[in-house]
Amino acid sequence: MTQVLRERPGAAVDASWTKTRIIGLLRGTLVPALIVGSFMSFLSAFETSGTPFVIRSILMISFAWIASLMGAAAFMFVEQAAWVRRAWWRVALASAILMFAPMGLVVWSGVNLVAPPQGDPPVSSIPGYIGTSLVTSLFFCFLVAWIRRTSIREGEAATAAPPPPKFLERLPLRLRGADVWAVEAEDHYLRIHSSKGQDLILMRLADAVAELDGVEGMQVHRSWWVARDAIADAKRGDGRATLTLKDGAQVPVSRTYAGELREKGWI
Repeated sequence: MTQVLRERPGAAVDASWTKTRIIGLLRGTLVPALIVGSFMSFLSAFETSGTPFVIRSILMISFAWIASLMGAAAFMFVEQAAWVRRAWWRVALASAILMFAPMGLVVWSGVNLVAPPQGDPPVSSIPGYIGTSLVTSLFFCFLVAWIRRTSIREGEAATAAPPPPKFLERLPLRLRGADVWAVEAEDHYLRIHSSKGQDLILMRLADAVAELDGVEGMQVHRSWWVARDAIADAKRGDGRATLTLKDGAQVPVSRTYAGELREKGWI
């Protein structure tokens, strides 16, 4: 008998989520650590100029990687507190306070392991390493927190922003990015009046009006759709109204739409 093994529901999603987190962790720690560590090695940081370049590079990259992991862990921990989450600078400050002392000890231990002094490692030098770690931890934690804050705000703005009207995708290339002022029906074509000039596209006016949803405007005649911001002047006379657009075009307003235009205060 052949037994069919069924995958636990959500297992694929969990695996994908785990893979994404791992990739994100590698990108967020290994790559910056490689760059920062290489730079520190080039500068012979922590008085390691007498250490061979390869060993010095491995040491500095290891320091940078450990610092990245410590920082990530510190950020995850402090963000659990509600009072910290209210301000990005609090997250940065609390994270730096959590990690600077352990990181200073890590650096002191690593330097003395690779380039051991004569006799026992000088304990008196620990405060200096911890002090340096405090400065660097504050700098990088505030930098990371500010970058994260900016990225989150940009993401929220992009999410909150409504998608552009579909009609704008149909504009000819030379009109892309222009403000659409009006759409005028001409037989089977539509004449587009815009801030970059005019052009024709093959489309029905009813379909264009539907795709312009989201733009403040309305159909004012069986052959015209007009954007509110495109109206330079409005005149009424002999029971009819006429709109003048920014490009000088004269748009007739039919009685069918005149009442709604008056209610909106357009005329």
